[in-house]
Amino acid sequence: MASSASNTILNVPNVVTTTRFVLSVVVFVLIPLDQYFAAIVVFLLAAATDWIDGWWARKYGQVTKLGRIFDPFVDKIIICGTFIFLAAEKDSGIEPWMAVVVMGREMLVTAIRGFIEQQGGDFSAQMAGKLKMVFQCVAAVASLVALRYFQQAGSATPLPVWLFWTLHVSVWLAVISTVYSGLEYVVAAARIFGKQDG
Repeated sequence: MASSASNTILNVPNVVTTTRFVLSVVVFVLIPLDQYFAAIVVFLLAAATDWIDGWWARKYGQVTKLGRIFDPFVDKIIICGTFIFLAAEKDSGIEPWMAVVVMGREMLVTAIRGFIEQQGGDFSAQMAGKLKMVFQCVAAVASLVALRYFQQAGSATPLPVWLFWTLHVSVWLAVISTVYSGLEYVVAAARIFGKQDG
């Protein structure tokens, strides 16, 4: 029985999720060391493999309770942690308050989801939440590219027009979509609470 439980935990989706967690930690180490190019590569690898664990688990019937908890946790660690570390870097284009907004939204949604699922309700991810993740990833990569540019050209050198606009538009889209998707979850939760109270 113990061997069977071990095999269930050590399946492909959970191994992929664990690998993504390790990659996120590597990103957090690389950013303060000013290794921006390496951070870009590792972050892209961690973000691009986000869909693999969930897809594999559903396709091959390897959905586990651990995976249902660990996968979204790792998603949040990657994004929140990267935004926090980038906010600490000068000229990253990401302000500390933006990192607070991102992290606050994730904490709020996690708390709401946990309570609703504890009551037996379904609180699946919304499309706005998925788009939010895309915008956040683009913003993080644009920020790292900008830091890499300043590292090579000097902080007094202005960003190329394409990079300037990519950075600032993606960062604000990330912030706006983060707030919007958070409000969407709050409204959905309020409706569920209303039905339960009724």
